[in-house]
Amino acid sequence: MRAVRFDRYGDVDVLDVRDVDDPEATPGRVLVRVRAAATNPGDIYVRQGLAERAWALRAQLSGPGSDAPRWSMSFPAGQGMDLAGVVIAVGEGVTAFAAGDEVLGWSEQRVAQAELVAVPAEHLVGKPAGLSWEVAGSMFVAPMAALASVEAVAPRAGDTVVVSGASGAVGLVAAQLTRHTGATVIGLAGEANHDWLRAHGVTPVAYGDGQAARIRDTAAGRVDAFIDTFGADYVDLAHELGIPATRINTVVNFDAAIDHRAGIRGTDDAGGTTGLQRLVDLATTGTLEIPIAATYPLTQVRDAYHRLADRHTRGKIVLTPSTT
Repeated sequence: MRAVRFDRYGDVDVLDVRDVDDPEATPGRVLVRVRAAATNPGDIYVRQGLAERAWALRAQLSGPGSDAPRWSMSFPAGQGMDLAGVVIAVGEGVTAFAAGDEVLGWSEQRVAQAELVAVPAEHLVGKPAGLSWEVAGSMFVAPMAALASVEAVAPRAGDTVVVSGASGAVGLVAAQLTRHTGATVIGLAGEANHDWLRAHGVTPVAYGDGQAARIRDTAAGRVDAFIDTFGADYVDLAHELGIPATRINTVVNFDAAIDHRAGIRGTDDAGGTTGLQRLVDLATTGTLEIPIAATYPLTQVRDAYHRLADRHTRGKIVLTPSTT
């Protein structure tokens, strides 16, 4: 099969699409022909060697003696967690799926950007017929981080919640999920995305100099919670707005979490397939929209990540390893 691989840390030029051995449906695992595999900023951090520090900080947050997973990388390495595709074979002991089933889920081994992938059966859910392959292959990393973030700040009807990076892959889901709780949502985003946010019940505010004053004016002085999906100084902005640390969540700023200035609940904290199924149900009924910004064939993986690195795309950039 063909798969994305890289042999050292670096920029997109280290990525290759090469022939590798087919994975196998060993006991407990499901072999999937991948139809769609989303790209995520976390893939960039891993490829650049930056994830090791993040995982070390996560272990520090978990405390001594915890069973929090530690980061390890061996080369050649694969890439990508999100996936959707068709079951080719199942291993011994798998009863939930059969050949021909359409599924979506994730690869903890980060090898989803490939024509074939074998994953544990418990990392998959069925793909509804009404869900496009591109959306199905984008449901795990970013939407689950958004779900965990919303649960962490616990918005209630009548609250006002700010979401930074509200037009990004995590932010746009977090904004929609928060809006469905009955809270008022203020989304920080560039002008080009304001109409989309308004159409989804989110009040847009331009980011940049003076944004604290703009938020206060929009919120009539009261802000109850803050979801940071971008990083930079947004946790500091949340404190400037008078929000307590217990109602601030960031998906990227581990230092703020270590300093007890914010929580840092993310993808791994959203309940696995239980949380994933909740999101799939919302997307299937049209309650949750996952915009697809662009699709690329697997062979254009470098182009896809060049575009992702710009951080100005609304919605997901998806690779399509297989078309049948």
